Amino acid sequence: MIIWLASYPKSGNTWVRSIITSLIYSDDGNFNFKLIKKIDQFPEKKYFKDLINNFDDFNTIMKNWILAQDKINLSNEVKLFKTHQGKYTVQNYNFTNNENTLATIYIVRDPRNIARSVSNHFSMNIKDSAKFLLSPKVIGNGKNYEEKKDGIYCLLGKWNDHYRSWTINKKNLLIIKYEDLIHDTEKELHRIIEFLKNYLKFETNINKNKNIINTTNFKNLQNLEIEQGFEDAVINKYTNTKLRFFHLGPKNKWENSLDDETRDLIEKNFQKEMLELGYL
Repeated sequence: MIIWLASYPKSGNTWVRSIITSLIYSDDGNFNFKLIKKIDQFPEKKYFKDLINNFDDFNTIMKNWILAQDKINLSNEVKLFKTHQGKYTVQNYNFTNNENTLATIYIVRDPRNIARSVSNHFSMNIKDSAKFLLSPKVIGNGKNYEEKKDGIYCLLGKWNDHYRSWTINKKNLLIIKYEDLIHDTEKELHRIIEFLKNYLKFETNINKNKNIINTTNFKNLQNLEIEQGFEDAVINKYTNTKLRFFHLGPKNKWENSLDDETRDLIEKNFQKEMLELGYL
């Protein structure tokens, strides 16, 4: 069955995957970019290539969400998957179900700070990135598997709808706030360990945990990207230059990037969820 690492884009999913892969797939807790590949993404074309022919048709993709997961789970092993897909039901087709889902770790971040990260990642101005969070949308690409093997259409939705979709059912759910990871990484690592122990067997100790914290901190990840590159980095569509994936991290503060109108727009539309999460 699947343990989901779910999040809206630019919310810290890569950071949490770095922590978890260091915890589960290393003996000493020292992170490297090879480890992060141990947690794959879903949906991805390779899990649908024997089920559908037209990757440009989102309706066909969603009709095969469950069947693709059924195939993944034929091995009867616990597997971790990253996803940005909302846990939605569309035309009676569920993204996932109890037969395929074991547990969920949902990573959430203040949407005012996401706006700045989205702006960098998708080459948008701040106002357009705020609108990105406010408007339901399908993201991904519809190219055939032979043309582009990664990427597939997924339904993102609005920031608050995405959050609600994954957290409305509290069973087997751990919510990790990006801000808490920054302020007390050790505490959040302990929460992750205690949660995953319910589903997976792995060894850890004080020294391993220290190594995890030290080698997955933002500065180290940023240095690794500078030295080795990072395959999830994107190209600026206007300048055709490669953008740094680990861009600002903890230095990304909405107070320095959002004008009053944009901030008010985000806070007005997401007031309920932001109050619930302590962002307001």
